[in-house]
Amino acid sequence: MTRRGLILFLALGVAWGIPYLFIKVAVSELEPAMVVLGRSALAAILLLPLALYRKQVLPVLRRWRPVLIYTVVEIIVPWYFLSSAEQRLPSSTAGLLIAAVPLAGVGIAFLMGRPAKLTGGNWLGIVVGMLGVAALVGLDVAGSDLIAVAEIAVVVVGYALGPAILSRWMPDLPGVGITAVSLALAAVVYVPVVLLSGGWPTAMPSTEVVVAVVVLAVVCSALAFVLLVALVSEIGPVRATAITYVNPAVAILAGVLFLGERVTVWTIVGFALVLAGSYLVTRRRPDPIATAVPTHPEAAPVDVAHGVQGDDGEGATRPAK
Repeated sequence: MTRRGLILFLALGVAWGIPYLFIKVAVSELEPAMVVLGRSALAAILLLPLALYRKQVLPVLRRWRPVLIYTVVEIIVPWYFLSSAEQRLPSSTAGLLIAAVPLAGVGIAFLMGRPAKLTGGNWLGIVVGMLGVAALVGLDVAGSDLIAVAEIAVVVVGYALGPAILSRWMPDLPGVGITAVSLALAAVVYVPVVLLSGGWPTAMPSTEVVVAVVVLAVVCSALAFVLLVALVSEIGPVRATAITYVNPAVAILAGVLFLGERVTVWTIVGFALVLAGSYLVTRRRPDPIATAVPTHPEAAPVDVAHGVQGDDGEGATRPAK
C-alpha cells in the first residue's frame, strides 16, 4: 500500500468508526429527528455543489422512484432508529451490532431473487455471526434495552437493503450524485417531522452537541464519502473492503476513551464472532468480473451483488453514517 493509500485508509477508518460516539453525544440533548435533520442537511449542503459541478444531479433525479426508496431505507428510517437506539444503548454496542449487516445482506439477496452461491465457509460465517449477535444481545445488553436492539435490527435491514436497490435499479448512476440527492431528500422530509413533533430544540444546545452534529455531517457523512472514492481509486475496491473491519474497533475504543463505556468479556467475544462471521460471509472465490466495494461506514462489506461501481469509477455507495 502506498503512503497516500495508508493515510486515506487510516482517515476513513476513523471517519467510519466515530459516528456512534457523536450520535451518542448528540442525542443527549437533541431529539433523534433533529439529529438526522442536522447531519443530513449540512452534509447535503456540502456535497450538492460537487454533484452539480459534475452534472450528476439531473441523471439521478430522472430515476426518482428508486432514489426515493433508497433514501427511505438507507437514511430516513435507519438514521432515526439508530439515533433513537443510542439513547439507551452504548455507542460501542450499536457499532458492533450494525457490523452484522452482511448477515442480513444474504437474506436480502434471497428475497430479491438474487441468491449468491454460498460456500461452506459462507454458511459457517452466518452461524458464527449470529452467535456473535446472540452473545451481544443475550449476554452484553440489559433486558430493558431490547427495544433499542429491535431498532438496531431495523437499521441493519435498511443498510443491507440499500445497496441491493442500488445494484438492481441504479448501477450506472454516479455515487456522489446519489449520495447528495439522497441527503437533500432526507433533510426535506425531516423538516416537517421535526416541526410537527416538537423536536426543534427550545434552547441552544451545548457546544459539544453542536460540534457532534457538525462532525457527523462533515466528517462522518460528506468527507467520508469523498475519502472512500479516493481510497478505492488508490488501492482498488477489493483491498478497500478491509477498512470496514476497523470500524467496530474504533467504535469500541472511542466509547471507552470518551464516554467511559465498559467493555465486558462478552463485548470482546461478540466483537470477534461478528467480525469473523462477516468476513466469512463476504468471502468469495476470486472472480475476474465481480469486485466487492465497501458500502457503508457502519457495516462490514456487503457482497458485490449489493455494492457496485458507477460508470465514472466512483463507488455507488451509501452515504456515510
